Amino acid sequence: MVELALLRDKWGLLLAGVVFQYVHGLAARGVHYLHRPGPLLQDLGFMALPELGQDKGYLSESIFSSIFISFVLWTFHPFIYHSKRFYTVLIWRRVLAFLVASQVLRIITFYSTQLPGPNYHCREGSKLATLPPPNNVFEVLLINFPRGILFGCGDLIFSSHMIFTLVFVRTYHKYGSKRFIKLLAWFMAIIQSLLIIASRKHYSVDVVVAWYTVNLVVFFVDSKLAEMPDRTNGVPLLPLSTREKDGRLKEEKDSRLKEEFHKLLNGNHGDPTDRRQRAQMNGRHDEDINHTHSTLSDAAANGGGT
Repeated sequence: MVELALLRDKWGLLLAGVVFQYVHGLAARGVHYLHRPGPLLQDLGFMALPELGQDKGYLSESIFSSIFISFVLWTFHPFIYHSKRFYTVLIWRRVLAFLVASQVLRIITFYSTQLPGPNYHCREGSKLATLPPPNNVFEVLLINFPRGILFGCGDLIFSSHMIFTLVFVRTYHKYGSKRFIKLLAWFMAIIQSLLIIASRKHYSVDVVVAWYTVNLVVFFVDSKLAEMPDRTNGVPLLPLSTREKDGRLKEEKDSRLKEEFHKLLNGNHGDPTDRRQRAQMNGRHDEDINHTHSTLSDAAANGGGT
């Protein structure tokens, strides 16, 4: 019921994020019409990593698919298990915000300069390297899915696969609970980066730019979406369930009782503000007594003289 209420409130933003995935695919399809094959650019990663060959391209795709599927399943696990660390609607709202911001930067970048694609189907002599002019607008809008996505050219800087991978890995690193899986996820992200370069699907710059751009985007968006604050602040990651909320209230009550107990042991019980007020009142009271005593003494002295 809580998820449904959140979905009714956030459905517009979620839908916009999903629709933008199509816009991103459409932009990648469009830049393929502008792509011109050419000699491979000099690349340090190509020099360091041996070329896997066209028949080994499935290796990086297999790792990406495993990361993608496992992350999606993890985000929906609160519907199966009762231990709720987050709400699925809110976490996907955040993930889509990460993706859209990164993809906007990616579209701007690969439309600014078209590099000759290093992938096998993008090289000189391949029939897929350059697309003929479209016959109608529907040919562009339908983007020839999924073949148009798998065999695209020109959308290089920066890697879309690394955008999804880093967003998913960073999200699990922050909101997941298994330390081993966190380490495994980062290890798989590194291996995928190397396999993408070894498969010649991207230049090294495409992967390197993705690593620092996506991390900066996640940092920026995290500072703007406040309903999921960082756990180091002592604030719940997301709205808590009733059981978790009762447990947190009990912990806070126990903490206050322990604090009062330590004050009693140290002789510091009571409100320091009250102590200051009492001290000030006592000071004024002493001054009043001294002033009265001085007045009576003067009066006695004057009477005695008369």
